[in-house]
Amino acid sequence: MKKLIPVILSVLLLSSCGSVPPQNEDKAARTPADGMTTEEKIGQLFMVRCDSSNMDSVLEKQPGGIVMFAVDFENLSENDVKKKIKGYKKSCDIEPIIAVDEEGGTVVRVSSNPMLAPEKYKSPQFYYNEGGIEGTVQNTVEKSQLLSELGITMNLAPVADVSTDPSDFIYDRSLGQDAQTTAEYIAAVTSAAKNEGIMSCLKHFPGYGNNADTHTGIAIDNRSLDSFRANDFLPFESGIAAGAASVLVSHNIITAAAPEEPASISPQIHSILRDELGFSGIIMTDDMSMQAMAEYETPYTRAVLAGNDMIIVSDFETAYSEVLAAVKSGEIPPQTLDKAVERILRVKAEYGI
Repeated sequence: MKKLIPVILSVLLLSSCGSVPPQNEDKAARTPADGMTTEEKIGQLFMVRCDSSNMDSVLEKQPGGIVMFAVDFENLSENDVKKKIKGYKKSCDIEPIIAVDEEGGTVVRVSSNPMLAPEKYKSPQFYYNEGGIEGTVQNTVEKSQLLSELGITMNLAPVADVSTDPSDFIYDRSLGQDAQTTAEYIAAVTSAAKNEGIMSCLKHFPGYGNNADTHTGIAIDNRSLDSFRANDFLPFESGIAAGAASVLVSHNIITAAAPEEPASISPQIHSILRDELGFSGIIMTDDMSMQAMAEYETPYTRAVLAGNDMIIVSDFETAYSEVLAAVKSGEIPPQTLDKAVERILRVKAEYGI
């Protein structure tokens, strides 16, 4: 596959992941995907949680991305982190996206290590209250420069959820402002991160609202789609227009669109994101190890069929085997697999990966 990298970079850079789907996408992007084996394509679908005890096995399957948590940076110097990440990249024929959750506030993976940052980044609300939108942009630039210097290529941020009630589960991670202000914030920080070469991942589509924590169980959202369109979609639309590389879909059940399954495995929710909001970049599930997904059979296959390009997983072996079997049986059509891989490669190429 290494011989295909120049083709990917030269051909796919003609496309973008903005709000308007690129012209001749299939013709432009298909050549690299057609040159890959089925196993290589399937590897690209996964954003795999870093596991230092099992990374050799993970890297053998050529994952499309690796997500690192605080434990993966613990007690490491800047040079140690650079060496670790460089090793991951060199082990893959197609360079993986290296992702972290560096939202600030309660979710800090990199800046939790005092050897990498002088202090933990504070929440978006703090920087907004101190300096408005410009304050959040300045923090995003600083944060993105740190991530880029370490070799990280995607921040699983910003949180695009609209929340103004301090009792909401998601409130502390959100901007804490109304939909319009949140939309302005999302556009500004997405653009700032992109200017520093960092992919943004807007989360948690279609909007978390006041729902319960899906890390610990199922959350059911009974709001109408018109309510989402008038409120929750606005920050996602502004982030897409600003060039967000990825959108992460929550495990919340949106009864107005798909009452029987979480948004992350709902074709209806993905159709809204692709067709109504016009997003042509990487659609990604939330972490599939969350309790909200525990009762669903063949969740990884359903995630691909719903329209996700990448799936965040902890149990990579199980997920990979399930999707491989579904592709070989024809349950996942070849064109579905190819389109997902094409989008991933196109976005990687845009960021020089």
